[in-house]
Amino acid sequence: MPEENPRAVSESAREARRKFLKFLAASPAIASVGGVAAFLAGSGIDAQEPFPPAPTTAGTSDVITDPAQALNVFDFEEPAHRRMSQAHWFYMASGVDDDATIRANRDGFTHVQLRPRRLIDTNKIDTKVTLFGEPYSCPIFTCPTAGQKGFHSDGEAGVGRATKNHAMLQMLSTQTGTPVEEVNAAHGQPVWYQLYAPVIWEACSKLLDRVAAAGCPVVVLTVDVAGGRNSETFLRMRPANVKEQCQGCHHGEAGPAPSDLPMLSNLVDIKGERLPLDWKYFDMIRKAWKGKLLIKGLETPADARMAIDHGADGVYVSNHGGRATETNISTIQDLPPIVAAVRGRVPIFIDSGFRRGTDVFKALAMGATAVGIGRPVLWGLGAFGQAGVDKVCGIMQRELQLAMGGCGAVTIKDITADKVLFPESWRA
Repeated sequence: MPEENPRAVSESAREARRKFLKFLAASPAIASVGGVAAFLAGSGIDAQEPFPPAPTTAGTSDVITDPAQALNVFDFEEPAHRRMSQAHWFYMASGVDDDATIRANRDGFTHVQLRPRRLIDTNKIDTKVTLFGEPYSCPIFTCPTAGQKGFHSDGEAGVGRATKNHAMLQMLSTQTGTPVEEVNAAHGQPVWYQLYAPVIWEACSKLLDRVAAAGCPVVVLTVDVAGGRNSETFLRMRPANVKEQCQGCHHGEAGPAPSDLPMLSNLVDIKGERLPLDWKYFDMIRKAWKGKLLIKGLETPADARMAIDHGADGVYVSNHGGRATETNISTIQDLPPIVAAVRGRVPIFIDSGFRRGTDVFKALAMGATAVGIGRPVLWGLGAFGQAGVDKVCGIMQRELQLAMGGCGAVTIKDITADKVLFPESWRA
């Protein structure tokens, strides 16, 4: 029998180790214990030594093959992972720096406890809310995540049809792969439009005019990534052929160029002074936009007060799903002091890390007006298209109803502060 080539064995082992690390990095279970480094440290495995590839569960019953099989939104994560482009997957799944804020977003909910109430008639739970004069079936909305056609060909229009089926609010990203006019038609009414403000005012003004002409009643200005971000995990774990994968659908190596995006493609040739996104720029947007205006990406009471002082119609608490600044603080922990600062003057929206109806209930009890879900929608979309998003929306609504029933809240107004406990230190 011929002797094995030690160099070939070594190279094979290194490749197996690389694939296994990628498998670990994509696992929500590994993320929950602090990431790959923490897992390896706790397991006794030497991260520098090669080891066999991870076993696959492909074809086994623990990965759903139909949306109807899902019991919770996490059930959509692995099928989406398997079906999506890995460049798109790692971009969506990763955070910044050490991914600590992604973990903090989920961990924050473990420090908030529900206070059940009994012997209250909860046979007719009513989750309906009114947001800026428009009725919705529940206070859960889909976050304005970018490039949804990269997750499934149904894209933003598929999300629009699913949210229409559930009478839920849809927010649409500036970086949508589908024009706002088409998404409005799919949704059955104008969506709320998330704005990444162009640095040239003439371009921003033209974009706002188009959104207004489409009938969108609310603009949601995102301010938390204006200074850039350190997407280290994505850069480390993205496939070696990411450039070839990405150039198959757009010009950018790690994301689409403005010319690839239907809401920005006709703005690229506009010339003018490049302006910083500061309070002065916000004032210009406030003056130009006649509809409701929110600021998304606020995490401190000081900024919440400033937003109201400058004419914002609402405050949107978000850390971009752990993809902006590595604060290692969850948005649910950010919420109480912001609620105290706002003092009921404007509605408060929140997202980042919400996966359960109980998560939504907790935020509402702590003072939020409505709660956004981002990655669960992309999991459903990536796994099964519109049908997956439909199921994700249904699961979240049903879980919220169950949490309300367990805590004696028949309507959304009944979800009051006495229904939860959280650390006193969070009020500071």
